[in-house]
Amino acid sequence: MATERVTEHPDGSTDRVVERDSGTTVVERGGSGVGGVIIGIAVLALVAIVAFFLLSANRNDSLRTSAVTGAAHSVSGAADSVGHAADSAAGSVNPNK
Repeated sequence: MATERVTEHPDGSTDRVVERDSGTTVVERGGSGVGGVIIGIAVLALVAIVAFFLLSANRNDSLRTSAVTGAAHSVSGAADSVGHAADSAAGSVNPNK
């Protein structure tokens, strides 16, 4: 006949001991699962950090694109002004124009 006892430890893990008449003792150790929870939290934190950096990089790219677009519009406006000034100067030199 087999005798079985279960021991619970303060960390939440358990030991299951089965003693058989033949003198064989089997010890099965069960974990508390805390390690899996800690790994899950660490993976979740890592995903959040990576997402934060990717979103920051995307925002920085958008700001940089907006700045370049604004500068291009400004240069375009200055070029138009220079073109009009050149036309005015050419018209005053050549009254037929």
